[in-house]
Amino acid sequence: MKENIKMDVQGLALFFGKKQILKNINLSIPEGKITALIGPSGCGKSTLLRSLNRLHDLQPEARLSGKILLDGHNILHHNTNVVHLRRRVGMVFQKPNPFPMSVAENVAYGIKINNLCGKTEMQSRVEQCLRSSFLWEEVADDLEKSALELSGGQQQRLCIARAIAVEPEVILLDEPCSALDPISTAKIEELLLGLRGKFTQIIVTHNMQQAQRVADFTAFMYLGELIEFGETRQIFEQPVQELTKNYVLGHFG
Repeated sequence: MKENIKMDVQGLALFFGKKQILKNINLSIPEGKITALIGPSGCGKSTLLRSLNRLHDLQPEARLSGKILLDGHNILHHNTNVVHLRRRVGMVFQKPNPFPMSVAENVAYGIKINNLCGKTEMQSRVEQCLRSSFLWEEVADDLEKSALELSGGQQQRLCIARAIAVEPEVILLDEPCSALDPISTAKIEELLLGLRGKFTQIIVTHNMQQAQRVADFTAFMYLGELIEFGETRQIFEQPVQELTKNYVLGHFG
């Protein structure tokens, strides 16, 4: 069955000053699926991820060329409303970054500033997001507690709850489990699988086992280039490129 494409990267190049970081990236991200970006450190995974909601706009030395299509519209066009784009394409960072406010206020923050519902609906909306993030049972009696008092794994799930609260279409996750213990990692992976189909998810991971557990599709990057992209099982079991094969077998990285 042919997949619907949510984001389509076409001929993307990125420079920081004179140094080229991404080289002619062509990548079609299927809608409602989980796509993993893998490759050794410094290969451009996180740089590509941040391009997908224009976080590089915050770095004056960054220069992008090519196209990134979201539902067929080029987000790199100068007329793009970047605030609106980042509501459609949310971001979860490597290190949990809850706001210094209560658990409930963290989830409600984006809902309020985007006027997504009234005060009467807010409580149920917050609960729904926390349930979707498998956090409700752990915090239901402590919603007014500071989010900074939660464990690292709980904070990361709260950040995902905050991200989905504004109803994005795409969620970008930059190594969301790298600082977490195995139990917290398993909960995050269960959460990502639970969100499959509701959101298009793109995850950067150094953990190849994690990619195999959660991703429908996997892209292997090396030295700023996309070497191979396909269904996850094919990438790990029958890679086409010798470089991909050597990486997934652990010969380098």
